[in-house]
Amino acid sequence: MADQLYLSLWYPNFRLESLPAALVGVLRQFAVIAKDGQANSALGRVAAASVYPIDWTESPTYQRIYVNDERAQTSEDTEGSIIENAVAEATEQLHDDMAYEFEMRWMLWLPDPAGAGLDTAWRLEPWRVKITGFGPQFDAGSFEQNGQIRVDFGLDTPWVLEDESLDEDAAERIKHNVEKLLAFTLSVEKHCGISSRLLWTESGEPLAEKLIARLQRLN
Repeated sequence: MADQLYLSLWYPNFRLESLPAALVGVLRQFAVIAKDGQANSALGRVAAASVYPIDWTESPTYQRIYVNDERAQTSEDTEGSIIENAVAEATEQLHDDMAYEFEMRWMLWLPDPAGAGLDTAWRLEPWRVKITGFGPQFDAGSFEQNGQIRVDFGLDTPWVLEDESLDEDAAERIKHNVEKLLAFTLSVEKHCGISSRLLWTESGEPLAEKLIARLQRLN
């Protein structure tokens, strides 16, 4: 069964004033991995930004969707989505009871069933990732469990795909997805000054065991 996948990050001696810089650091590392080998420059930019007050039941007090393709009409459309600019605008008013969420994309291999009796085709498709920084009072201080910054990768299907048959082509595609996930996690650990991290699933199932089992079946 598909499960929601997260990466939680904690920082030493963390203060709210340092949240924008910490967000920029994580978004930059994501952009590096997302753009690797890809010609699409939009992969290194913010797709959307939102600010939520109090807890997740509240409507956003700030929201902006960026145009990062040929539809962009002005330089403001593209310059606003640059990581540093998007974070600066969304966090202009820092409050300890708010969450600051930034949406980006990377390309992952996903199965595209070609039809009855035909082999499954695989396509590189854009996959949404949400990177959120938490004020210490947001959602009753849930940052203690979620981290000062949390990365929401969406469903874990691109990395686990438990229902997919593992022919040689499928094995290579899934392995590529897993390597990209691990590359981002290690890059954040190396470059973002965190004190600890946790890659986890919403159900609480041990993801590391699932990934190891999957890689063992691929090799």
